[in-house]
Amino acid sequence: MGKGGGKKGDGKGGKGGKKGGKGGKKGGKGGKKGGKGGLAAVVVTPHLRFEGFYLSKKGNEQTLMSLNMVPGVSVYGEKRISAGPTEGEGPDAEKKEYRVWSPLRSKLATGIVAGVKSCWVKPGAKVLYLGAASGTSVSHVSDVVGPTGWVYAVEFSPRSGRDLVEMTKRRPNVVPIVEDARYPLRYRMLVPMVDCIFMDVAQPDQSRILALNAQYFLKNGGHFMISIKANCIDSTLAAGVIYDEEVRKMKEANLKPKELVTLEPFERDHAMVVGEYRPVPKKKKEE
Repeated sequence: MGKGGGKKGDGKGGKGGKKGGKGGKKGGKGGKKGGKGGLAAVVVTPHLRFEGFYLSKKGNEQTLMSLNMVPGVSVYGEKRISAGPTEGEGPDAEKKEYRVWSPLRSKLATGIVAGVKSCWVKPGAKVLYLGAASGTSVSHVSDVVGPTGWVYAVEFSPRSGRDLVEMTKRRPNVVPIVEDARYPLRYRMLVPMVDCIFMDVAQPDQSRILALNAQYFLKNGGHFMISIKANCIDSTLAAGVIYDEEVRKMKEANLKPKELVTLEPFERDHAMVVGEYRPVPKKKKEE
């Protein structure tokens, strides 16, 4: 019995050693998880095509961002991210704060994500924004144009206009205008000649409103971006038919559409048209 007891004791001791080995393996797994966490850090880079726009990358996910002009403050509860130097900046550059720009909350963001080739909202630009609502999208445009640019934001609804005015108290580059975009003469003393008109007004005569404002405020060779809501114009016709008709109306008003991009799946029966107003003839090169 003494011999058997000795063997049993040795056997149990051996099992204990194996269990200890398993514990070591689990510790190894913990190390791997930590490694994954390090790889998933958020990286912010400038947009490859559009100046003033940024993309945050976390793993395989990309999110549109704007550089927050008022660090530490959210406008409508959007997420803010602090990140280190972007590409082209030195390693000693300070961290900057960026705001998530959801395509579900902004037609301009929707157009960018949907694949427009040109965007004329850029740093230093003067932008007339028609259909500013409470300032959700306007606040991001304010970020993009920066301290050297201006945003003239027109909104008809007094209720949304109050929120718009409140937002602009922290953003000196935004001029709130609570007026009807159908009557640009009412705010002609507040708006100078601009580089770009962005329009998100759900009215049956959207193209006419754009043309009228362009006539007063858009410089020759300036550009426009308009979100067309087909159902608001005629709910009985196919969206494609309405887009073609609106493009025809624009051409008759010296607005030269250059691209049309549908905003689906983000917005049903919506499209964005980007173009130029009264294109300036190119000078012929001297022989």
